[in-house]
Amino acid sequence: MLQAHAPLSHEDFQKTEAFIQAVRARVGTVVVGQDVVVERLLIALFTGGHLLLQGVPGLAKTLLVSVLSKSIDLDFARVQFTIDLLPSDIIGAEILDQRSNEFRVRKGPIFTNLLLADEINRAAPKVQSALLEAMQERKVTIGSTTFRLPAPFLVIATQNPIEQAGTFELPEAQLDRFMLVHRLDYPERDEEREILVRNAALGIQRQDKGALVQTEFDVLKQEPVGSSAELVAAMEAVHRVHVSETFVEHVVDLVARSRKHPAVALGCSPRAGISLVKASRARALMHGRAYVIPEDLFALAEDVMLHRMRLRYESIAEGVTGRDVLADLLRDFGGGASRG
Repeated sequence: MLQAHAPLSHEDFQKTEAFIQAVRARVGTVVVGQDVVVERLLIALFTGGHLLLQGVPGLAKTLLVSVLSKSIDLDFARVQFTIDLLPSDIIGAEILDQRSNEFRVRKGPIFTNLLLADEINRAAPKVQSALLEAMQERKVTIGSTTFRLPAPFLVIATQNPIEQAGTFELPEAQLDRFMLVHRLDYPERDEEREILVRNAALGIQRQDKGALVQTEFDVLKQEPVGSSAELVAAMEAVHRVHVSETFVEHVVDLVARSRKHPAVALGCSPRAGISLVKASRARALMHGRAYVIPEDLFALAEDVMLHRMRLRYESIAEGVTGRDVLADLLRDFGGGASRG
C-alpha cells in the first residue's frame, strides 16, 4: 500500500474539490468543451509533471494554458519555438553592463510557473535539450551561477502532428520526460457551434483613435479563483490518495507487458509506472474519490504509455499502430483504451 501520509480527511477533501470545481468553472467561461484536456492540465499541475499537447492549430491550446494560469494566480510565459531559437533565449544569459563593466544575469522566460513551449518540435535539438534538462532538474545554470526555477514549475509543450516540414522530432529519451502526452481532438458539433456563437458575441475594444476586434484572450478575467496556498493543499491531497497493493501490481504488470509485446521494439520505462500511479491519484481526486480504481489506469494509459513505446519496423509496415498495441495490453486486464 502506498500511503506515506495520513489519510485524506473529509474536510480537506471538500476544500480541494471546491478548488478544482472553481478552476474548471473559470476555464469553462472562456473555453468550450475540452474537459479532458483541462483535467490533464490539472493532473500535471497537481503532480509536478510536464505535459505535451499534440493537435492541429486552432484548438485553443494557448488559450487553455493562459486561462489556467490566471485562474490559480500563477506566472505564465510563452515561447514560440523556431529554427533560429537559441538556448539563451529560453534560460537567459550573462550580459555585459557597460556602465559597471561587469556581467549581470538576464533571466529568460523559463523563470515562471507555467511555461508554454509552442511547437517544440520546430526548435533545434540543442534548444530542446536545454529545455528538457531544466524540466528534469528544475534548475538552470547561467554562466557560473545555478538558479532554481520557481515552484511550481510546469512545462506545457505543443506540437503539430501533421506538419513535418522544418521540424525536429523529439527523441525517445526526451519524450520520456513528459509525464503525459495528450492528443487533442476536434470539438463536437454542438461545442463548435457554441464556440462560434461566443466568438460572434465578442465586441469592439476602443483604443487610441481606433478600435480592435476582441478575441477570447481579451475577455479573460484577471482575478484568480484560487490561491497558491490552495494549489499546495491540492498537491498535498493528491499524495494522500489511497493506492492499493493490487493497483501497484497491475501497473507493474502492464508496464512489463509493454516490453514483451511482439510488435514493440522499445517498451515503457519505469518512469511510465511512476507517472501512472501519480496521475491516477490526481484523477481519482478530481473524480471525487480518495482512492484509485482500475478506471483511472485505463483512462490514463494512452497519455502515459503511448509516447513511451516504439514499434518494430515490421509491425509498422503491417499497419499496426501504437493504439492497437495498447488496446491489446489493456484487454488482458478486462479494460479498454478508453479516454476520459
